[in-house]
Amino acid sequence: MYFTSLPDHNSPDFDEPGHFSKFQRQNIIFNAISNKSHCDRHVGCLSIKTVSGGEEWYGIGHRRLAVRPGQLLILNNDQEYSCRIDTAGQVRVQSVFFRKEFASAVFHDAVCKEEALLDNPFDKPARPLEFFQALDHIDPILEKDLKGLMNELDENGYDGDMVDERLFFLLQHLIRVHKTETDRTIRVDAIKRSTKTEIFKRLCIARDLLHSSFMNKPDLSLISNTACLSTPQLIRQFKTVFRITPHQYLVQVRLSHAARLLQHTSTPVHEITWRCGFEDSSAFCRAFRVAYGVSPLHYRAAG
Repeated sequence: MYFTSLPDHNSPDFDEPGHFSKFQRQNIIFNAISNKSHCDRHVGCLSIKTVSGGEEWYGIGHRRLAVRPGQLLILNNDQEYSCRIDTAGQVRVQSVFFRKEFASAVFHDAVCKEEALLDNPFDKPARPLEFFQALDHIDPILEKDLKGLMNELDENGYDGDMVDERLFFLLQHLIRVHKTETDRTIRVDAIKRSTKTEIFKRLCIARDLLHSSFMNKPDLSLISNTACLSTPQLIRQFKTVFRITPHQYLVQVRLSHAARLLQHTSTPVHEITWRCGFEDSSAFCRAFRVAYGVSPLHYRAAG
């Protein structure tokens, strides 16, 4: 199903059980514009969330994460969360919800050998697909595929078979990206595989917080408490896994957001400075030149 508007959960006519039952029957895509929307805490299916303008906030456990342009949030099947949009400007939300059986079948196809699939073509997957639940930059391939899917739906309307085919390849790509993330767990400084995986999950929580609150002054104590890692362990393992420190990663996130604002908006440099968490324009311009080789204004002029 394809929706170009978000449901009004406050409406007296809103059928909540009927709404959420749709996600059990078929894959669902939202491509909608809104500035006021909320959905209280609920259990969802595997889904990906992105926006092409503004921001959407998610409540996951005790954390609040903001999805902004250029970012992608993956939520696993049976994950409990809430979401909210409350901005002055319009936010374009693009979300894809994968039906549990569909996602499991794609995962089964990805991990099984051709011989096993040939011998048992109708076997049901033994375990569900589970990603590292993380907020990260959306990669160019996925961004292009999502845009192509939305354009196809807007121009030609909804076709279930076409959508399932496109979502098969989209999910297949996500699985390949997930494998790259899984390979990163090898870098974690620990012996047991289960310990490596758990530490990596907690590092992802820390990384998510850096993405969501990059405009604020970093607080290592808050980040370590949220990720349930001591501050020394957080710094050490973060550097080991991601090859840079949390502070260096934060600067990268800030500069990436600044570059997007320079490229896609006419926001003045001094406003970009404080919106991206830099202390002053001089510090921002120095950091930007080191990272991109040109000044912010030259970067904007180059398109």
